[in-house]
Amino acid sequence: MTHQIFYWKRNHFLIILAGIGIVSGFLRGTVSAQSPQRPGEINNKTSRVYTFVGKTGFGHEHAVIGEIKSGIIQLGATHNAGEIVFDMTTWKADTPQARKYIGLKGTTSASTQSEVNTNMLGSGVLNVRKYPTSIFKISSALPLKQQPSNGKTRYQLDGTFTLHGTSRKISVIAEVTDRNQQQHLRGSFTIKQTDFGITPFSKAFGAVGVTDELKIFGEIDLTRE
Repeated sequence: MTHQIFYWKRNHFLIILAGIGIVSGFLRGTVSAQSPQRPGEINNKTSRVYTFVGKTGFGHEHAVIGEIKSGIIQLGATHNAGEIVFDMTTWKADTPQARKYIGLKGTTSASTQSEVNTNMLGSGVLNVRKYPTSIFKISSALPLKQQPSNGKTRYQLDGTFTLHGTSRKISVIAEVTDRNQQQHLRGSFTIKQTDFGITPFSKAFGAVGVTDELKIFGEIDLTRE
């Protein structure tokens, strides 16, 4: 009888240990799934996108910051080089960080920021309820034949940019450096809102408004091999 009790307790203990192992393995899998692992995967915690919006008439220049939802860039790939998914719902105008990055002086009151964000994200402009993301599908990401002498490497990213439900071909020149054990890409490109079916915001019969042209800057961190 004593041997039977010991045998039951020992098996019960082994079952408990096995259960702990399964749970800890599941938790480890969950943590790793949340962490960038593939080479070239975008770190969306540190990567940001900035947009400069010019003025027309008596309007004001604006600086916008936005987050990246997900993405991967395979530098050197001749085809299917990855994609960048922009989270349009996170776009915020005239934050101190955005204005500093773009180089605009002064600050913007909270009430003005709120008004600009409402106009920008609303159905009249970006319409983020209908189009919560925009995507840059990268067909190739090849190094330029002529490289700068500063030790940095430049790549040309060719592909299709989809915004507001409309797609256009674009090319981006990105400078790549090593930073914090990651590859850091810095690049920019220019678009016209009307090319993507967006009417630039204006009011007072056009006396106050923003330019059709937008300049978009990317500061993107990639996981190294």
